[in-house]
Amino acid sequence: MNRLATRALVAAAGAVAAAALVAGCSSDDTAASGDGHTDHTHTTTVPMSSTAASAGSTATQGAHNEADVMFNQMMIPHHEQAVEMADLVPSRTQNAQLRALATQIRDAQQPEIDQMTARLKSWGVDVDSGDDHSGHGDMGHSMDGMMTPAQMTALEQASGAEFDKLWLTGMIAHHEGAVSMAEPELADGVNPESRAMATQIKTSQQAEIDQMKTMLGQ
Repeated sequence: MNRLATRALVAAAGAVAAAALVAGCSSDDTAASGDGHTDHTHTTTVPMSSTAASAGSTATQGAHNEADVMFNQMMIPHHEQAVEMADLVPSRTQNAQLRALATQIRDAQQPEIDQMTARLKSWGVDVDSGDDHSGHGDMGHSMDGMMTPAQMTALEQASGAEFDKLWLTGMIAHHEGAVSMAEPELADGVNPESRAMATQIKTSQQAEIDQMKTMLGQ
């Protein structure tokens, strides 16, 4: 076979191979497989965005009603006063048990304040309900168990055993108020996070009430 004939055969073989490759690709993209299921070899899967993936969870967590808003708005200043009371302890008493309890209360309630503040902001709701919850305003408005300005002043001026008694008495009433405030949330609230926090407040603060009553009796 001469050189010209050889080149012709090689070219023809290459053309046949190319045609077979094109036909195979087209078949992969469009044809159904023998068992009746579409061949997805070339199907591109677009990953769900993090926003879309969390949409269902966010919708559930973001659901809230008036009871949820009120619970968070009222509990923030209530917790803030408890933290303020806890901060008085180290400089006014050497009672190791009371100092440990104050630290426990502060470490539990400050993160809850941060969580409730973030929750209200995520709902587009003012953190402050507009009422004076602190008990320091001209109207003297206060929530369940809140210390009055006069009680806070007396606490700040006390020390030693006198401080211990005033602090325990005040914090027991304060905790009892928080437990009462959790009840409407559990009865009427719909937000899962707020309801979980209300349950936690009832459980933990009731245990601390029992502990403080024992300490006060001693």
